[in-house]
Amino acid sequence: MQLKPQSRPPAEALRPLSDLPGWAEEDHAAAFEAWRANCRVRRAPGMAEACRDAMAVDLLDAVAARDFFERRFLAQPLPGEGVLTGYFAPVYEARRTPDAEYSAPLRPRPADLPPEGGAYPDRARIEARPAPDALAWLKPEEKFFLQIQGSGTLVFPVGPPARAVFAGTNSQPFSGVANAMRERGLLEAGQVSAEGIRSWLAAHRGPEASAIMALNARYVFFRLVPEDGLPPRGAAGVPLPPGRAIAVDLSRHVAGDLYWIDARSPLLSGAIPAYRRLVTALDTGGAILGDIRADLYIGQGPEAGLEAGRIRHALRLYRLVPSP
Repeated sequence: MQLKPQSRPPAEALRPLSDLPGWAEEDHAAAFEAWRANCRVRRAPGMAEACRDAMAVDLLDAVAARDFFERRFLAQPLPGEGVLTGYFAPVYEARRTPDAEYSAPLRPRPADLPPEGGAYPDRARIEARPAPDALAWLKPEEKFFLQIQGSGTLVFPVGPPARAVFAGTNSQPFSGVANAMRERGLLEAGQVSAEGIRSWLAAHRGPEASAIMALNARYVFFRLVPEDGLPPRGAAGVPLPPGRAIAVDLSRHVAGDLYWIDARSPLLSGAIPAYRRLVTALDTGGAILGDIRADLYIGQGPEAGLEAGRIRHALRLYRLVPSP
């Protein structure tokens, strides 16, 4: 069933925010600050009015922020259970010319790339091509993860860093490699985190790792822009607040809407037991499909990457709608 986030649900389908699992433990002041900061996103009338009220006051303490949310919103439980994963903005070392270690070209958008949805070669065939126009050279496994994340910062031995920004795809479907690696006995079930996969690919760099990466036919192209030190921007066009933004399927949800995530029962070793918090839909992704599916933005750099790569939790999702 496709959700229709812009239509108001019947009153009996709504509940007060105080009923949400984990609501009392939320950092309401931090949630208010993050939500208020992205009020520039175009919103439906009810949400826009709440944003105007939030912008008219100073940042609130925990008690006042909780009261603001409870007065202005009700929670709509969305039916079913799905999956929460995590993503981050990586920072990788790169080179201007290739060598034995930095051998993977970061490719610009090709001139013959058709509009989104048009047929184009898969990952293996693209990688077989020469790359005289490479923007930079990375370790193969790090380029692979940069393509999954969609953007990141490149640090060079000489000169300023640059930000690699999404510039298009080959329109092939995204296929995660975790299940295939587990089924082939390459990694144990609880170890198929992003870090576990990256470490295996690094240890088996060459034909073995290339064969695994080729299982994901989707290929992302980039452009380089100056690194400005600001948080990355999501599909909604505003900076992503770490821990407070989610990527969702924008054919099922509306950018700028406010959600409560209740994510428990992690599948991967070393994961935080639960994520219960207010978040805003500010991004999307090729692997984020369906009604109860979200990708939580954790932040930038290696520590954020470790946490994000361990998130695979059972998810219940609640959409916040303005009170009448």
